[in-house]
Amino acid sequence: MAMNYNAKDEVDGGPPCAPGGTAKTRRPDNTAFKQQRLPAWQPILTAGTVLPIFFIIGLIFIPIGIGIFVTSNNIREIENPSKECEPYRRNEDKPIAPCGAIANSMFNDTLELFLIGNDSYPVPIALKKKGIAWWTDKNVKFRNPPGGDNLEERFKGTTKPVNWLKPVYMLDSDPDNNGFINEDFIVWMRTAALPTFRKLYRLIERKSDLHPTLPAGRYSLNITYNYPVHYFDGRKRMILSTISWMGGKNPFLGIAYIAVGSISFLLGVVLLVINHKYRNSSNTADITI
Repeated sequence: MAMNYNAKDEVDGGPPCAPGGTAKTRRPDNTAFKQQRLPAWQPILTAGTVLPIFFIIGLIFIPIGIGIFVTSNNIREIENPSKECEPYRRNEDKPIAPCGAIANSMFNDTLELFLIGNDSYPVPIALKKKGIAWWTDKNVKFRNPPGGDNLEERFKGTTKPVNWLKPVYMLDSDPDNNGFINEDFIVWMRTAALPTFRKLYRLIERKSDLHPTLPAGRYSLNITYNYPVHYFDGRKRMILSTISWMGGKNPFLGIAYIAVGSISFLLGVVLLVINHKYRNSSNTADITI
């Protein structure tokens, strides 16, 4: 006796039939979930939908970030001496003030500039030692210990860094430029990113717009050598430089702006061409259909 069976059932892997029953199959049930007929949503990313999202995120996140940054900077932490000051944290069983390797290596040479006049008598050039540090560093970041008017009493119980010739409370006779708020110390503590760097040492003020800051002539530089560099093959030099609205000479900043601006402009042109090309192609296809 011949038996007929459904070819689809055989393809699905089920047996032709079961004795005394219906044919078995592994076909999924006819439901929306198993037959992948559930409703779905897929966003279409276009310039008109993406750009507003970027601007909205920027307008929301930038004020929040500024508020968090300002709030974080207003938090004050006091730790002296800190464990990060090793190996220049203590000396002679006393805490070092200021501690750390950066403070210990502070530049302490003295530079004096003289103009040699016609009578060969040197005329000293006034070098301004205040105003060389950032305002935020001078008035916000660095502070002397609280106490009385005597700065030496405030630093009582501490000792000077190993390589310093005098303690921190004797850096200057001016009380507004002494101790931790000494501007030479503040400038040195703003560490450089590279091994070759420049530090602002002094300012030469221009007395009149009718006369140059440094008139033409012969000059003499007197150096009091206190900062040895020969044991690590270092070099020191004094550079006389003019300044502009952006400070001293810094070509990297201009190059960085030019590079970023050029890349952004080039990407903008490429995206504009791509958008124009494919938009025209889409419009042509719609008309043809």
